[in-house]
Amino acid sequence: MSLLATSPSLLSAALAVATPTPVAEQPDIAPVAWTLSAAQEAPAAPPEETPAPPPEDDAAPVNEILVEGTYGPPKSDPLEDLNEESFRVTQALDGVFLEPVAYAYRDGLPEPIRDGLGNVVRNLGEPSNALNYLLQGKVGKAFKTLGRLAINSTLGIGGLFDVAGKSNINLPYKRNGFANTMGYYGIGPGPYMYLPVTGATTVRDLIGNTLDQALLPFAVGAPFNRQDYSAAYFVVNSLELRLEFDAEIAEIRETDDPYLVRRETYLAQRRREIAALKGKVIPRDEDRFILRSQDPVEPPTPQSNAPVEAPENPEALLITRPR
Repeated sequence: MSLLATSPSLLSAALAVATPTPVAEQPDIAPVAWTLSAAQEAPAAPPEETPAPPPEDDAAPVNEILVEGTYGPPKSDPLEDLNEESFRVTQALDGVFLEPVAYAYRDGLPEPIRDGLGNVVRNLGEPSNALNYLLQGKVGKAFKTLGRLAINSTLGIGGLFDVAGKSNINLPYKRNGFANTMGYYGIGPGPYMYLPVTGATTVRDLIGNTLDQALLPFAVGAPFNRQDYSAAYFVVNSLELRLEFDAEIAEIRETDDPYLVRRETYLAQRRREIAALKGKVIPRDEDRFILRSQDPVEPPTPQSNAPVEAPENPEALLITRPR
């Protein structure tokens, strides 16, 4: 009866305490024999080596092409675009006007008259030639030039005949000027220019040529300061120069880049002329452009029963283009 009177919760707790806790059975562990002898007798495995990076000198080459250069016009021709346009227009006018007039002057006038006019123009430039030889310290050449002036002005009837250039006197004409004197004393050419009337020139040459033409009008006066003299001198001198450089102009027109060739040939020629005044010679291979009309190469004279050898530098017979 007392069990029935006990509450169910107390009865459950009492039964739980009275019931024994089951013990889990331990598995049988077999004994294992273990020794260090096998591990001591086996050779130790070498540690893995980390490959070292290759030295910088043995690094694989990188296939790259480096191109160095400058952008824009060259230093000698800062106004290249303007000069090239002036060259193009001038060449077009030359083909239409100046070239036909020069050929008519050459073919229309009798040769003695045309030669006489050219001699007069050269004779009028002799005072400037002689003065600049003096300024360059070349006294002997200055006196030879003055001798040419005296002989041609008297025996040559005012310069119509080049008596001094004959073989019995042998005083050939040699052009000189203030531009050469400035170059002789180290004044650089300055920027290259191509002017519609003057043509190829530089700042130094433009100033020098202006002084050459102004010498007689300012130093002597009349009649050299009159406009009719200036006009006649300009026309005859322009036509003579056009005929003098006719072969060179024809060669330049046949090139791939006439403007570039004209600029380089002019600058190279002026370098050679200034160097010659200083007693120096510029090797042929240092000039980027060589024209037949500027530096003719005489072929070897064939001898009897002897083979004709080709020239050492056959490329010099042609126009050398930039590589």
